[in-house]
Amino acid sequence: MINIRKLETELWDAADLLRVDSKVTSQEYCMPVLGLIFLRYAYSRFKFVEADILKDRPVRNGRVLPVEPDDFKTKSAIFLPEEARYDYLLNLPDDTDMGKAINKAMELVEAQSSQLNGVLPKNYTILQNDLLRELLRIFNNSAFNDIQDDIIGRIYEYFLNKFAPAVASDDGVFFTPKSLVRMIVNIIEPKHGTVLDPACGSGGMFVSSADFIEQYGANANTAMTFYGQEKVDYNAKLCAMNMAVHGLNAKIVSGNEANSFYQDHFSLEGRCDYVMANPPFNVDKVKSETTQNAGRLPFGLPSVNKNKEIGNANYLWISYFYAYLNETGRAGFVMASSATDSQGKDKDIREQLVKTGAVDVMLSVGNNFFYTKSLPCTLWFFDKAKKDKNKDKVLFIDARNYYTQVDRTLNEWSEWQMKNLNAIVWLYRGETDKYIELINEYVDQVAEFLNRVEHIEDVPDGYRPEYDFETNLELLEAKLVLIRKKAKTAIDQAAKREKKSVESEWNKRIALVENTISILKEAVWLTEKFGDGEYKDILGLCKCASIEEIEQKGWSLTPGAYVGVAPVEDDGVDFVVRMAEIHKELLVLQAESNELMKTISKNMEEMGL
Repeated sequence: MINIRKLETELWDAADLLRVDSKVTSQEYCMPVLGLIFLRYAYSRFKFVEADILKDRPVRNGRVLPVEPDDFKTKSAIFLPEEARYDYLLNLPDDTDMGKAINKAMELVEAQSSQLNGVLPKNYTILQNDLLRELLRIFNNSAFNDIQDDIIGRIYEYFLNKFAPAVASDDGVFFTPKSLVRMIVNIIEPKHGTVLDPACGSGGMFVSSADFIEQYGANANTAMTFYGQEKVDYNAKLCAMNMAVHGLNAKIVSGNEANSFYQDHFSLEGRCDYVMANPPFNVDKVKSETTQNAGRLPFGLPSVNKNKEIGNANYLWISYFYAYLNETGRAGFVMASSATDSQGKDKDIREQLVKTGAVDVMLSVGNNFFYTKSLPCTLWFFDKAKKDKNKDKVLFIDARNYYTQVDRTLNEWSEWQMKNLNAIVWLYRGETDKYIELINEYVDQVAEFLNRVEHIEDVPDGYRPEYDFETNLELLEAKLVLIRKKAKTAIDQAAKREKKSVESEWNKRIALVENTISILKEAVWLTEKFGDGEYKDILGLCKCASIEEIEQKGWSLTPGAYVGVAPVEDDGVDFVVRMAEIHKELLVLQAESNELMKTISKNMEEMGL
């Protein structure tokens, strides 16, 4: 697994050191660096798709037919001419004018995709040859080979924040982490039709939607039409790059005509099959009259102040997302947690919205999910074509305490945690077959890991997980203790020159078992709550509430108000007895502290202080 935080820091430290030693400003350096990051990622995508094409390539006269640009179009990827390939640039002779060579590479890439016209930087001649060669070397990192993640978006935002924090954080704009993007896509399940993101940023929602579609064997460009509005020019350029590198066709508009508060640029009101977004939160000073004239307000305007401005635009976004949907459309978006319970006109709009029956799922997300912000948020989901049994219901999920800690300031959902949360939605929708598929996936995944560690004698031959995940988890945790003991003994007894290789081999085995245990824990988490696949309300986690219940709660859409608090397990400690013990311990510590202070004071007096 890539340590993305470590990678970002290393790339930035190396690249910025070069900038400091050169004569260019941060602003001059910014886009050329982002362009090289794009080129490196494009090359990884190119090699991945090329290998896939060559697997079934015809042979003529004993030679495999060379790949052509059209082959890449069918695979939703961008073809790179030889002189635009990263390895070509890396291996150019020492006397090459690198600025001109990279400018030409960018021109060749732009020629492959009309949506890249005028987007890529072509001012590399302002940078010295040595600087460009070293940048090419720095960004030649294997992490860019992980084409399934929006690596380019993450690293782009990190660099942009370093280059120009004021631009990157303008009006609350910030990168949407993959956990939230994937959760949105997985719950609204885009399959065909029109997709809109009216605050599209780097295009992560589009990329994830395409991945979702293509895992079912469909071609994203054939199945979907992507539309995006993004007022920040930097972000719009990155979105164009991101779409091109993934071979996706998207209609993206930027600048003043992309301000979604005042523009429905593509006239998509009532026409979208899917809407997804992470809009800027809590935007103020939005002109009410211009907004009113722009339409898309089925529930009216939020509160307007004496300056004829909307002081908080959260419910403008919420209204827009609903208004864009056609009669069977679905929406998923990120929103500030405060919006689920805000008062005044917001509450009136929320009441009208709930009464439409289109509010489908509300999911609370805890702190530290955002890359540059620590604020909590809520994922909202609309579905205008809910099944009859759920027409007057809303599913509330409180996932604030369910996550994996990446480091001290960043949390995320693991792959299996996302699947578990998704499974709750499936059961609420009556899609038990998907739940059963996930259980079988758990069984197969654990069996695969155990097949790889069978040679460890503490894991017996034929050991296979069944649906009793809890028993298997207990057995494997006990065996992990034995395996660690064996590893320590083997390492201690190894000859000095062999210690590193022995330690490495045992660490790999331990990591396999630990990985299996982590998957089993998620299987237990899910099956102990929902068994063979029947939805039920779980205290502290989920609640399927009726519109009548929501009305009784004052039209609040805060998941915590419905799911309640999970019971705390009895740890067997008598509270009164333990508090008495703690009180005695505190008295002893206080007495010791007093004696210590007397000793310190006496020593200072003796020193004449």
